[in-house]
Amino acid sequence: MKNLIVIISILLMIAACSGTQKASEQTASSTQVENDTLRIANDSLDYEIIIFEPGFNSWLATQRPRGYYSQSYLEQKNWRYVVAYNNRVINSQYAASGLYPQQIDYQYDTDYGYEVNYLLFHYFLFFQKEYNQNLR
Repeated sequence: MKNLIVIISILLMIAACSGTQKASEQTASSTQVENDTLRIANDSLDYEIIIFEPGFNSWLATQRPRGYYSQSYLEQKNWRYVVAYNNRVINSQYAASGLYPQQIDYQYDTDYGYEVNYLLFHYFLFFQKEYNQNLR
């Protein structure tokens, strides 16, 4: 479980760092600078997800609300995204991009709860849009 926390945290920090230059270029002409940090934790399961991604919170506010998707739907989608993501981690073709630094340890049979699955699902959607990736 703690590996999941570390891997996702590192992944998101690296993605945030690689997106900082892009975000800086975009916000240079704008007076509003977004520095979003989102933390989800569950001490009983020993996991934590921290998303450091400029623009994620404002983008999330434009998406379908919590409760729209069932938890099982989100778990199935997350599992597919994690498998595709992890395949890119081990594929050297994607190594130079820096977007896929480490595998995500997402256990399909672990109940992470609705909130974690909702945010992870939407982060994958955001990641795909922001970095022009297709994890399908």
